[in-house]
Amino acid sequence: MTLLAAATKVRENAYAPYSRFKVGAALRSTAGGLHVGCNVENVAYPEGTCAEAGAIAAMIAAGDRRIAEILVIADSPAPVPPCGGCRQKIAEFADPTVPVTLCTTDGASLTMTVADLLPGAFTLAHMDKA
Repeated sequence: MTLLAAATKVRENAYAPYSRFKVGAALRSTAGGLHVGCNVENVAYPEGTCAEAGAIAAMIAAGDRRIAEILVIADSPAPVPPCGGCRQKIAEFADPTVPVTLCTTDGASLTMTVADLLPGAFTLAHMDKA
């Protein structure tokens, strides 16, 4: 299954009663695993958890540790980027050259690298003196 097909399918499972903004994400790990996630809102935290974080959590739960590629899809006028927190999570589990594809349900897409998505990401190298 392609990342686009997987993300499109899981997006339909999103729980977004407050924003009505459904997001799906799919990633392939360097071990070849396909992992998906969708956004989940709740009354106490209406912004909810993000699809990308869900896909990363599924990857970790499956025993994979590194992202080879990731795709995000939403019904938006332009390809929607991950929030800041998800950008940092992606950078934690992916090399700077890993492709990140952002898609709309209307077929628009934009592909960039993790480094393009989060320039100046905080890494372990910043803690070398700790």
